[in-house]
Order: sequence, then structure tokens, then C-alpha cells
Amino acid sequence: MRETGRVDERRVPFGIAEVHGPSMVPTLYHGDQLLIRNGSRIRPGDVVVLCHPFQQDLLVVKRAVERREGGWWVLGDNAFAGGDSTDYGTVPEELVLAKVLGRYRPRAKGQRLLFWLFSAVRPVLASRSVRAAASSRLRAR
Repeated sequence: MRETGRVDERRVPFGIAEVHGPSMVPTLYHGDQLLIRNGSRIRPGDVVVLCHPFQQDLLVVKRAVERREGGWWVLGDNAFAGGDSTDYGTVPEELVLAKVLGRYRPRAKGQRLLFWLFSAVRPVLASRSVRAAASSRLRAR
């Protein structure tokens, strides 16, 4: 994930970031632009932007599954992509930077203008069944 125009999050409550990679498919795709809210209250099921626990200059986007001792347990929506708490454990609270509010999907080559206008901008909603999905995923590994 690449944040476009990283600024002091205490002064600017909103920002824009770009998705790189497949870890959040089908919710987010490579190239999607994200509207994020810095310092927002995080709840289980929210899609969040965080600093990677082992490489803190790298920003990643994941779904916050549950708050555990030591921070947040985060998972990607694409179970086959990896790179989430199953690899690096809980993420400390101070590394969770922002909540994703919405996404803007760039127009695909050959995509009809009217269809693109209808589907380009969408809110990114919290998953209500995140605990059930996470627990079944953890049992399957």
C-alpha cells in the first residue's frame, strides 16, 4: 500500500492512500484509491491502514478482526495472500493509523462510462460476520 501525500495525522483528519497487492480482494483491488480517516476509532470488522509491525515504513491495509492483549488481530480478506496477523501476531494500537471509509476504483480499459460511474465509488463497510469468518479461517490452517 502506498499513501499519497503522507502528512501529520493530528492536523489533517482525512487522507488518500492507494492499494498495492491482492491481500484484500474481493473488498479492495490493486490500484484502488482509498479515503481514510486518521486517528478514527476502530471497531472489529473495520478495514484499517496500519504500519507493518516489522517494517514500520511500510503501510498495509487489513481488516481489524478483534482487539487482543497487545493490540489488534488483523486479517486480509484474501486468505491466500498472507501478510497479516497469522504471520506477525497482534499489531500494537499505536501502529493502527486510520480507518478506511471508502474506495474509488479507476476506470478499467474498455469499461463503459455509465457502468464505471455507477460502480467507481463505494463505501468500505465493516464486516458484521468478521469473528465467524476469522475463527473458521484459523481452524482451517
